[in-house]
Amino acid sequence: MISRVHSFVLQGIDARPCEIEADLSPVGLPKTTVVGLPDAAVKESIERVRTALLNSGFRYPQSRITINLAPADVRKEGPVYDLPMAVALLLASGTIEPSADGTRPRSEDYLIAGELALDGRVRRIKGTISLALLAKERGVKGVMVPQANAAEAAAVDGIDVLGVESLGQVVGIFNGQCAAVPHPTVDIESMIAETIVEVDFADVRGQEAAKRAVTIAAAGGHNILMIGPAGTGKTMMAKALSGVLPPLSRDEALEVTRIYSSAGLLPADQPLMTRRPVRSPHHTASSPAIIGGGTIPRPGDVSLAHRGVLFLDEMPEFARDVLETLRQPLEDGCVTVARSHASVRFPARFMLVGALNPTPKGNLAMDELSQRAMEKYLSRLSSPLIDRIDIHVEVPSVPYRQLASKQRGTSTAEIRSVVAKARRVQSSRQGPQLTNAELSGKMLDRHAKLDEPAQTLLGQAMTELKLSARGYDKIRRVARTIADLENCEAVQSHHVAEAVQYRLLDRMI
Repeated sequence: MISRVHSFVLQGIDARPCEIEADLSPVGLPKTTVVGLPDAAVKESIERVRTALLNSGFRYPQSRITINLAPADVRKEGPVYDLPMAVALLLASGTIEPSADGTRPRSEDYLIAGELALDGRVRRIKGTISLALLAKERGVKGVMVPQANAAEAAAVDGIDVLGVESLGQVVGIFNGQCAAVPHPTVDIESMIAETIVEVDFADVRGQEAAKRAVTIAAAGGHNILMIGPAGTGKTMMAKALSGVLPPLSRDEALEVTRIYSSAGLLPADQPLMTRRPVRSPHHTASSPAIIGGGTIPRPGDVSLAHRGVLFLDEMPEFARDVLETLRQPLEDGCVTVARSHASVRFPARFMLVGALNPTPKGNLAMDELSQRAMEKYLSRLSSPLIDRIDIHVEVPSVPYRQLASKQRGTSTAEIRSVVAKARRVQSSRQGPQLTNAELSGKMLDRHAKLDEPAQTLLGQAMTELKLSARGYDKIRRVARTIADLENCEAVQSHHVAEAVQYRLLDRMI
């Protein structure tokens, strides 16, 4: 007898349909074979399934068993097939009786996934939210997943989510002995609204000029580089930046959650990513760790920072080849990892925030010797990479009087209000979810027209600073954002003048 159960294959962050077929043949000696391009973890699944069935009080078929994972040309990996393989065997052996009249849940109405413990418990898995989205896309009634993943899958509306804790419960549901109660739908909007800011800009003493630059970066989605000696608040401002960005939309929250779920990084007590992520890799991180890769492609930090912030502290200390790999995702907003058996695409639309000291010792250049050391240190950053960073701002040392003062500076709430107004201006002009930093060349020409004094000033800056064409576009984008902060339709000369001031490294190198 042949039985069929539907599950999924996780490719990157995308779920693809997978059909699990089980055939019990009376011909031949008892043996179990798993085919369909399984990896080692899937081949080991059959031993977990056998033991879980026996320890749950069910009989393991004593016949020649063939389990096929289709499509056979796509590699299957991980323990997600334990539960669907067990259900397929129980269907083929008659332990689970098909529902002919529809009064009981039918296995064909659900996509099933889960890892089995040896005692029959169902353990959490990766990629559950992608499975739920696949079920909604294919018009399936719902999904059957581990109870620990049920809230994550319930973030997708329009499907039934059955959270199960044991193999015995699964059999009881399909045989009508246990009630099939769907998990309540998760209220994404309420969860996002309850997100708490962890670091407040008011805690950063002084640095009002740097906060202005950060406000512009947040308003237009621009990359920013902060240059200054150690202990001036660069790291604190980078961590506080996500708090002034607009809250994640529903679709963005689902997209970010898919990335973290596929990587197995979604916290057990958090079914959904509700705040914009902030990733801060160490400067010793390798290129695959930052960009993504591995034998089985996994998302790197640029993808884990999707719709959030990628903070690179002590930027010149990163390996040159690692920094150069950032150039493509900064332009395209995605990363493609190619392997011999597959090519996987990960989203990577993030704000790059870099911080660096002017010299290896961390202090400012005070004499000719330290000036040469500064130039050598900053030369570790290539011009093409610097070109892709819109704003370069100096973060000077904070005087004692400001450090000792009890007066708090500009707060996160104040900056967030200003940023929100600028984002609304951009949304009404160029559509939702499209910031000034993401405008195409044609759209930039249309929406960032300069008046004659502004064009003259920009021409002088291009000549004196020897800016590239990309640098020219970056200044126009930043000037457009500064004008939006003033709710000014035209980009004027003082907007361009401030934007030129944020090309600090072009003047230093």
